[in-house]
Amino acid sequence: MKNIHYLFRLKSVFLLCCKGFGQTRFVYIAALGLFLAGCTSTIDVEPVKPNTVSNYSADFLREWFSLECRIVKETAGFLPPQASRAFGYVGIAAYESVYSGIPNASPLAGQLNQLVPASMPKPSPDYIRYHWGIVVNAAVADMMRKMFDKNLSEANLKKINDLEAQNLANFTATINKPLADLSEKHGKAVSQAIYDYSKTDGGHESYLNPFSKPYTPVTGADKWVPTDAKNLTPLSPHWFQCRPVIASDMAFGSPAKPIAFSTDKSSTFYKQALAVYNQVKGNTAEQVEITKFWADDPFATCTPTGHTFNIMTQLLEETNATLEKAVVGYAMLGVGEIDAFIACWKAKYDYSLIRPVSYIQKYIDPNFQTVIGTPAFPAYTSGHATEIAVGERIFIKLFTNGDGNYTFTDRSQVQHGFQPRKFTNFSAMAQECANSRLYGGIHYDMDNQNGLLMGRGIGDNVLKAIQWPQSVK
Repeated sequence: MKNIHYLFRLKSVFLLCCKGFGQTRFVYIAALGLFLAGCTSTIDVEPVKPNTVSNYSADFLREWFSLECRIVKETAGFLPPQASRAFGYVGIAAYESVYSGIPNASPLAGQLNQLVPASMPKPSPDYIRYHWGIVVNAAVADMMRKMFDKNLSEANLKKINDLEAQNLANFTATINKPLADLSEKHGKAVSQAIYDYSKTDGGHESYLNPFSKPYTPVTGADKWVPTDAKNLTPLSPHWFQCRPVIASDMAFGSPAKPIAFSTDKSSTFYKQALAVYNQVKGNTAEQVEITKFWADDPFATCTPTGHTFNIMTQLLEETNATLEKAVVGYAMLGVGEIDAFIACWKAKYDYSLIRPVSYIQKYIDPNFQTVIGTPAFPAYTSGHATEIAVGERIFIKLFTNGDGNYTFTDRSQVQHGFQPRKFTNFSAMAQECANSRLYGGIHYDMDNQNGLLMGRGIGDNVLKAIQWPQSVK
């Protein structure tokens, strides 16, 4: 059985010969047509299925993101901002490696901030048909190694290498080696180009010094102060200087100013703090459960972004989504999560607002304790609220008719020891996540509500600012 590579080369030889024979070239073209027609019953064209990404299962890609969750949890330096970046670029690489196999799809190059088309390798659809599963597998494996790089343990590097090899073996069982090699080469070339792009965003290797030490926090009555002895400086104070993936996201990620600081008991700010105090004192058992379910502490879970990516993974599985929908969904979420943390961290360090626990212990009750630990960075706005609202908008787009109604049970936290929670609407899910920070005593209500507004604005912009494929399967 001759393979497709030989067939395309033979076609090229015929056409080349025809150019030198003037009018007789049509005789050769006709002969080529008869030759091809006669060979259709004997030549094994690979891959057998039509060469579109929607013909591939997303099972292996979902497994990749589940593995990334475990690696984020186990790798030093990957706190919420760093984790959002790692998940985000893996999602971007997955999509960009296979967009040419999605009908009417556009590349992200030329649409993302400073990602120029000339920097990206081009596929060769005129003479070869890539195996899109192999392409994505290579791109994702390579990008994950690069994202965790110097802090990646030998055990987790082996997990990446083993999963890559296992998937490749499964895929190559049905195609020839030249085609597999070309597919793998393209995936790795795209990964390298996206990685080169990522290295200029301001967050490269930030996991090596996530607290940007040495750093001197700003001071003042309304300013953040350490909330535990282990972290005397705030997390990633320069993160807001990172390059957003979509420049216009920052316009939607600029919240209103926080309520004016005051210690006057009749002031609006004091009432915000008092509401946190009263909420924690009066929490129901379910509210405590909600607090812990959404806490997503680094190194105990795979951070808030990891939780939202896990929800995406579950939704893709439940809807039997193909590889086409999976790469689009992960890329949408990846772009939005990166920008959500940049925008949120800009607000945090624009205002450096004191955390509720610090305010309450100083002005209301010195014995006040939160339900869970307070993260080591300023209050306004809530990172949880901002990032989950991005997920809300993307889930609504991909899995509903626009009303947000979707009944599902979030089982993503079972792996971390929590009971699953059931939802009937994505907006209600996001609101519960935001509220969990109030229940925990971690945030003022204004942090949460304005964080939701920021995230929804960014999520909507991700959907509008990029030409995503429509009606993905």
